[in-house]
Amino acid sequence: MPTILWLTDWSDTNSTLDSLALLGLGISSFVLITGCANMLLMAALWGLYMSLVNVGHVWYSFGWESQLLETGFLGIFLCPLWTLSRLPQHTPTSRIVLWGFRWLIFRIMFGAGLIKIRGDRCWRDLTCMDFHYETQPVPNPVSYYLHHSPWWFHRFEILSTHFIELLVPFFLFLGRRACIIHGALQILFQAILIVSGNLSFLNWLTMVPSLACFDDATLGFLFPSGPGSLKDRVLQMQREIGGARPKPRFGSVVRRAANVSLGILLAWLSVPVVLNLLSPIQVMNTHFNSLHIVNTYGAFGSITKERTEVILQGTASPNASAPDAVWEDYEFKCKPGDPSRRPCLISPYHYRLDWLMWFASFQTYEHNDWILHLAGKLLASDAEALSLLAHNPFASRPPPRWVRGEHYRYKFSRPGGRHAAEGKWWVRKRIGAYFPPLSLEELRPYFRDRGWPLPQPL
Repeated sequence: MPTILWLTDWSDTNSTLDSLALLGLGISSFVLITGCANMLLMAALWGLYMSLVNVGHVWYSFGWESQLLETGFLGIFLCPLWTLSRLPQHTPTSRIVLWGFRWLIFRIMFGAGLIKIRGDRCWRDLTCMDFHYETQPVPNPVSYYLHHSPWWFHRFEILSTHFIELLVPFFLFLGRRACIIHGALQILFQAILIVSGNLSFLNWLTMVPSLACFDDATLGFLFPSGPGSLKDRVLQMQREIGGARPKPRFGSVVRRAANVSLGILLAWLSVPVVLNLLSPIQVMNTHFNSLHIVNTYGAFGSITKERTEVILQGTASPNASAPDAVWEDYEFKCKPGDPSRRPCLISPYHYRLDWLMWFASFQTYEHNDWILHLAGKLLASDAEALSLLAHNPFASRPPPRWVRGEHYRYKFSRPGGRHAAEGKWWVRKRIGAYFPPLSLEELRPYFRDRGWPLPQPL
């Protein structure tokens, strides 16, 4: 798995990771603010993010990491070789690149549609949306109200989803007008998903390849047309060139060769992706090469029918089994915890730990050994781990002596009902223990067997 970190000093990996992230932030901020980019800058951004994803393990295990890398890789070829002109005269966008983006959005949407039809039965009997808003990873306030929509509205949502994901993608191949309709419908669909839940930057990112469905005539109204404007400069450039073929330049020749190579590469790497789409045992969110250039995508192939949450608790009591032991909850930044806390609205930001806690809640801690690593950090009141939480009940106090995980079932309260009148967004019921009370000393062999340094209390 290629990464720049193989070439760096491993004695201070945290600082190296921070440096890579800050460098990427600096380059992308330059591109965003100035509107100038070239292949070298875009390749640097792609290489930096790939380096983080390939060493990120669980923290970067989400499908949209590969989607961002594939989108960024295609973005390299949108730009001139080295000039930083906002309107490069000699490097028009290649049709190969445009179709690369269209092929990307086709695979994203069609793959998502197929995995639903082949996956959970509730997508076929039109009942999945009866559960989705309540059980999705990180609901937002709108999710609460959409969950309580009439049954017929949920059926309409699923039929619309099937139409958008299974039929609309083929509009790409039906001419200019159908392609424009495809782009507009996909962007509208993603906007609706953004409103209905906190799906991190996934939906915002999915809008990007849809932009390749629009031509200049379609988007022209977005730009001013006065003297000296972008439109005016483009028209002037066209008048200067006329019908004559411009004299080949070295940068143009290199870029044209790069575009042809890109087309060949995309076609070759798409073979296993197409075979996966056609397979009855389709897998989603998988990359077939370590560069994450052409990947397979999909979302919510199965829907959980009830929401469970892992609540981490600590106590200062010397005896975890004592009846008078007071257990206090750690509160995460966005995932459900305190039933009275309003669901958050954070899209496109991604609270990675909150998402991982969602996955952990319908598995066991044996499948998620990182959660015991987190428990060890909490037992030591580790500042970096606590910065990922919204509330530490032991702030300005000695660390807890014991930490445990409790398993709860959560349901949205009913609007106008008793719990809602008490200010509660959620109603929860304890299922049982997720993992038993643990002390730092009891975790010592667990950490040693995995080669993890045991956190030391401050």
